[in-house]
Amino acid sequence: MDQITSIWRHSIKSHGREALQNVALIAGEAMPWDRVWAVAHDSAKAQAGVWAQCANFSRVSKAPALMAITAELDEANETITLRHPDRPDLTFRPDDNPDALIGWTSPLVPQNRALPSHIMRLDGRGYTDSDFPSVTLCNMASHHAVEQAVGQDLSIHRWRGNVWFDSETPWIEFDWMGKDIAIGDAILRPRERTDRCVATTSNPDTGKRDAGTLAALKSFGHQDFSVRCEVIQGGPIATGDKVRPV
Repeated sequence: MDQITSIWRHSIKSHGREALQNVALIAGEAMPWDRVWAVAHDSAKAQAGVWAQCANFSRVSKAPALMAITAELDEANETITLRHPDRPDLTFRPDDNPDALIGWTSPLVPQNRALPSHIMRLDGRGYTDSDFPSVTLCNMASHHAVEQAVGQDLSIHRWRGNVWFDSETPWIEFDWMGKDIAIGDAILRPRERTDRCVATTSNPDTGKRDAGTLAALKSFGHQDFSVRCEVIQGGPIATGDKVRPV
């Protein structure tokens, strides 16, 4: 039976990933603390407290080096520590010291593009790429299929997913569209496939583009990886929990 292999959150959109052993999902919301903050660039049209499309924010598709950031969030203090192989560690509170992050990321962002300007916050909803609060569900078997198509090992972090499960069947997650999926005490409903961009070609260790992930996906007749799910019923989930349609 399919089961969870890992859980990940990305407190600042496109700026770091963090492993979790468990998390309590909330009905109608994104994963707690996932993409609560986002770095708006100097051409952004986004408004404070309102969801906006990813084009308003600094992201890996435009700045590949951002892919190599890892993060640790202290929820109680709302303090984040970021690490990158080419930068000193940064510990800061996004709401109190946004300029710390803007300065820290400056060497990682191409200077001929829209530049990081300010940090925005959106609790509960989060700055997910979907126009609804979503949790991404990713299949290890699909990942292995892409690895075979590319002809090299790939880190799962290229996909920046939330919940990973092990399965014997690649792309079975696409068959779950619109169905209820039980994970631990929670129920998720896949609503859309996640269309992928050039961000996935970047190496999460180095921040450099080095893999033909998009061509590999197209060899399967699509350019999608993972499914975006609505949380229908909240509840705790943890690594090792079973994943099954209900």
